[in-house]
Amino acid sequence: MNDLWPTELKVSKDRRLLTVSFNDGIAISLPAEMLRVLSPSAEVQGHGPGQKVTVPGKRHVAIRAMVPTGNYAVRIAFDDGHDTGIFTWVYLRELGTSGESQFADYERDLAQKGLSRDPR
Repeated sequence: MNDLWPTELKVSKDRRLLTVSFNDGIAISLPAEMLRVLSPSAEVQGHGPGQKVTVPGKRHVAIRAMVPTGNYAVRIAFDDGHDTGIFTWVYLRELGTSGESQFADYERDLAQKGLSRDPR
């Protein structure tokens, strides 16, 4: 997958959906909420095994900005102030294939912890 390369990154008008088209012809659409709560940042993933954080209240989060990071990733800034997630092309593609099941796991974690996708 090292030769995987986005040909287009497009944010919807409402800033709540990122569509990534890749050089192999595959296009994926990723909701901003999914990107935010599954961010690869240490703030969300933690600094070691078992430290992942379940981030509640992000149902209406939007993408504020995207900044290229080298030639391998993009840093996505969200309107809630979170801007430390560096999303590699490989990770974005992974979210396109397994993001729904990862998001379902996130929803289960929320329910188990008595948290909600809705802001307080």
